[in-house]
This record gives sequence, structure tokens and C-alpha cells, in this order.
Amino acid sequence: MSRADAIAEAQEALRSGEFLGELGRRVAYRTESQNAERAGALRAYLEQELKPAFTELGFGSRVVESPSGKAPFLIAERIESEGVPTVLMYGHGDVVDGMAGEWRDNLDPFKLTPKGNRVYGRGTADNKGQHSINLAALRAVRKARGGRLGFNAKFIIEMGEEIGSPDLNAVCGALRQELAADLFLGSDGPRLAAERPTIFLGCRGGLRIHLDVTLREGAHHSGNWGGVLANPATILANAIATLVDGRGRLKLEALKPPRLSNQIRATLADVKVEPSEGEPELAENWGEEGLSAAERLYAWNTLEVLAMSSGNIEKPANAIPGHARAVLQLRFVVGTRVEQAVKAVRAHLDAHGFPMVAVKATQSFAASRTDFDSPWIRWAADSVRQTTGKAPAVLPNFGGSLPNDVFSDTLKLPTIWVPHSYPGCSQHAPDEHILLDVTEEALGIMAGLFWDLGEMKRPR
Repeated sequence: MSRADAIAEAQEALRSGEFLGELGRRVAYRTESQNAERAGALRAYLEQELKPAFTELGFGSRVVESPSGKAPFLIAERIESEGVPTVLMYGHGDVVDGMAGEWRDNLDPFKLTPKGNRVYGRGTADNKGQHSINLAALRAVRKARGGRLGFNAKFIIEMGEEIGSPDLNAVCGALRQELAADLFLGSDGPRLAAERPTIFLGCRGGLRIHLDVTLREGAHHSGNWGGVLANPATILANAIATLVDGRGRLKLEALKPPRLSNQIRATLADVKVEPSEGEPELAENWGEEGLSAAERLYAWNTLEVLAMSSGNIEKPANAIPGHARAVLQLRFVVGTRVEQAVKAVRAHLDAHGFPMVAVKATQSFAASRTDFDSPWIRWAADSVRQTTGKAPAVLPNFGGSLPNDVFSDTLKLPTIWVPHSYPGCSQHAPDEHILLDVTEEALGIMAGLFWDLGEMKRPR
């Protein structure tokens, strides 16, 4: 059988209903990792659902306990030969809260529901649907090759990604030899757009910066005290305005990334950020001047105000509040001196007359990406182009964040991500869904990539 046969076999799994049957079983596991009551479901997903699936594919697998005890892992492996490439793959079986009662038509978040081109269910896009696509493509290639893949394959499935992957780095570090490979290939996050296959090489990092102003206990009448008592909300708003302006542009140089290279500009030259139906329109004149929308989203840093609080917005009193607080997030690319961010913000606020604003950081995750010179990038792009007839968007990094640094920095692997959802998929919200046409194309893309991997005479 041929490459085309493998692709057709993978896509037939969708047309026949086999793929949606598998995904429906997986969505039914209530694997909400943020809910302590779901610990049994997290383990059952690995033991009862994925282990049999890997056994069917000829993999050996085992559950690995997490150091913190928060969420287990599944390690699976199929070794065919010493002389062929070895790929490490990743997925996560945990999901965010189902948000029952908030879905359209009162849909059950843990029941797979097709409606037209959409298939609704918690985890369809993030991430059960995506790793299910990859498993189905592996099965199709194995069948087309008469029981062989033509390469060595390893998988790590975690059940704590939605709580920040607290043990992924420790587990991968401890199993460094067992997880050794020539390439990391994962699927998570959205494509650039539903119509365009996408490859991204890493992710932006994130750092939450908390700003707090506490001037006094309680609130004081605004008529009796207005004009003679400092207002913490006014102070906080003006302090933030010294960091980021009214058009979302960074004002503190220390929070900006290095200058964009010609290589990054060339890579993003044909990338258009165009929202699909139902997605928000891009704001005009927003973000760093002189950059395209793609460069702002995938190659630049942003400082976003996530939340602000002072007084009672639901029942405002005629009183000057005693305190105000805000949570900001710096999204940053590789090369940003993020370890200096809090110190730089502190010095900046002091210099601008805001010593009363307390600064601290929480929830930091790293930025990382594969070297642009890696031959794996061209290999993956050529494979996707051959399968779809489309030139894939190649992004230096995903706009959001994933635990890519575990694979690129801890395991020292070139990292390639091929996502199967799209920006309007409503992940982490009610009405999460995948698109049937994107899923069909994704099954073909992955079958093509796996076939091409098996054709490789030696690792790149």
C-alpha cells in the first residue's frame, strides 16, 4: 500500500464514524483536573481508555505517578529498529471545568454532539480530539504498512496540563533516557485559521504581574474627603499607563523583546491574521507600531490587563476606596530578559512617582522554540504541502503558551507542533468544538507525516 492509501485509511475513520465513536468515549470521561473530585476519572482515562488503544497499536505502556501526586502520566513506546528515526509525541487528557448549563441548547459538555460541521464536547479541541487524531493516523499508517510504522514512536500523555503541568518537567527529566528521540511532534492549540494548515515551533511565555495599592483600611466619604485623600484606584490606573499606553503599546523598554530578525520577518511575511465568522474583529491601531498583525501576535511581547478591582462595582458607594489591585500578564517571546521583569517594573514605577504600588510576580512559564535552521521544519512543511496542496503557515511560536520548554530545553529535542483546532473553537469556554472538515484534513496531514517519517532512511 502507498502513502495515499494511508491517508485515505485515516480519513475513512472519520467518514465511517469510527473516529467520532472513539472521541465520544474519551469526551465522556469527566477529566476536569482543576476539580479534586475527578482524580479517579484522570486515572481511568489512562488505564481504561488509552492503554488499550496503545496496546492495539503494538505499544507497551505504563502509568507513571506524578511526584506531587496531583495527576498521573502515561508513557507508551513502540521500538521497531535501531536504525530508524524516533519520534516523541505528547497529549493531555485533562480538561477545564465543563461549565454545564452554559452551553448552547443546553448541550451536555461530556457528550459528543455533532451539529453541521461542528462537533461539540469538552476536550474535543483541547486536547482529546487532537491526540485522538494522531492515534488514528498512526493506526492507518500501521495498517497500510502491514503492521509496521517504519519508525520508532514514543508518547507521553499528562493529566495536569490545565493546572499548569506541575510535574511534567520533573517526570521528563527523570525519564530523559527513556524519552530520548530525534524529534518531538505534538498537536495542541489552534491553527492560524481553519482553512490553513499550520506548523509552529514553540510558544510564547507568560508572566503574571500583580500590582497592589493599599493606602488605608476601609473607604471614606467622597464628599467629605474627596480632594484631600489619595485615591488608590486613580494611582493604580496611572501607574499602569506608564507601562502600556492606550493603544496597547509597551512603554517600558525592559519588557520588550529583542529586535525582530529578518529571518522572523521573512517567515511571517505570508501569514495573515484574519478572524473567521464568530471571532472578534482585530482592533485598528492597536499594538506595536511598524509591525504586522502576525508579527505582533507571534513575534512580539504584549502586556495585558487581565483584571482590576477597587471598591464594589456592583454596588458602588460614594466613598474613596482604601485599596486597588490589578493583575497584568506579560506574554513574551524567546530572547526576552523576563528574569529582570519584576525588578524593571519596580524601578520604573519608583522613577515615575509610584513607590506605593507593590509589585510581585506569579505563574511564570517559559518561552521556547526550535532553531529556524532545523531541517525538520522544511521536512514537515513539505509533507503537509504534499498532503493538502496548501503551503502551511510556519510560525516561530504559538501565540499562547504550552509546556514546549520541557521538550526543547529539558529533553533537547527539535519541536514541531501541528495543531488540529482553530481560533474560534471555544476552548476553555462553553461550546468547545472541532470542525469536521478540519478534522478530516488533519487526519490526512498526520498520516502523511507518519508515512514520510517511516520513509526516512536515517534521522535528520
